[in-house]
Amino acid sequence: MKVRLLLLATALGLTLTASAHAAYPNSIASTGDSITRAFNDCWFPYVDCPSASWTTGSSSYSHYRRIQSVNVGITGRSYNHAASGADMADLAGQVQGVIGRGAQYVTILMGANDVCASSEAGMTPVSVFRDLFAAAMASLAAGLPNARVFVSSIPDIHQLFSLYRYDLAANSVWAIAGICQSMLAYPFSNLAGDVARRARVRQRNIDYNTVLAEVCAWYARCRFDSNAVFNTAFTRSDVTTRDYFHPSVTGQTRLAAVTWGQVASFLP
Repeated sequence: MKVRLLLLATALGLTLTASAHAAYPNSIASTGDSITRAFNDCWFPYVDCPSASWTTGSSSYSHYRRIQSVNVGITGRSYNHAASGADMADLAGQVQGVIGRGAQYVTILMGANDVCASSEAGMTPVSVFRDLFAAAMASLAAGLPNARVFVSSIPDIHQLFSLYRYDLAANSVWAIAGICQSMLAYPFSNLAGDVARRARVRQRNIDYNTVLAEVCAWYARCRFDSNAVFNTAFTRSDVTTRDYFHPSVTGQTRLAAVTWGQVASFLP
């Protein structure tokens, strides 16, 4: 009799565990920078446009709306804690906001501003990047132990640079606005020093993604995108011509599709 009860309890426990994992999340919260804030994607230029965000936005392509299509329980429970200009040092604060929401699904796309400094020397050291991300993930796991976490790779900044490298309008905006000068300074130059600088910045981009993958792997409920975003060859139509750098609405749509392809099987 005791054996039967034990087997029954075990079976019920497995069933409950499986059922809990099978349910789509009832809330979603995003962390990150201007990409996740969908900067420059509203009708009024040079402002955040979170409704267009690839993750928590209200547009049909977002993770939020995709989940809503199969789980109406998530309706109205979409929270964007990203901030334009944020880098990895800001993730810990954003995580605290996410924990306060009690989010069941959390997305992280952070690091583009660690690559895109005002100069190569201004980029975040890899060891510091690792420590900051590891600390933020530890806080998130402690505060929301049952949340599922999706970590996107950082886009290939060099590939984005190559799209508008020889465009005079883009060059002017990059220089005047001081956008990502670690990579975008002197775009026409083929001098050995500038070519080497771009290669080193791209390698830092790759090193950061390696850190994201390694730290995420420490947690059973974390899923890295296997560099899907980094490996995506974005086109000119994916980039807004307001600043020739941030994703356009088309780019947000593509970013949502690429990332959803990596996380969809992880959620139910």
